Amino acid sequence: MLWILFVGLVAGVIARLLSPGPNNPGGFLLTIVLGVAGAFLATFIGQTIGWYQPDQGAGFITATIGALLVLFIWNRLVAARAIGDPGA
Repeated sequence: MLWILFVGLVAGVIARLLSPGPNNPGGFLLTIVLGVAGAFLATFIGQTIGWYQPDQGAGFITATIGALLVLFIWNRLVAARAIGDPGA
């Protein structure tokens, strides 16, 4: 669990650097949440399709891809005005 949190933090920072834009969630805590959500998403998908064993978590690359996916979904929800933009 701690590994997923650490990987998620790093993945969130990398995802924010790779995908800058006006609709990015702002602040350090939202970056952590973004990365952790991406790491959990990547872990869940990886375990579901058999890439990881039940006791394994996602690595940095797949967690970053998961964080980019979460960031993309976030951007689409903000663009559709389904959620508010905390940075605005």
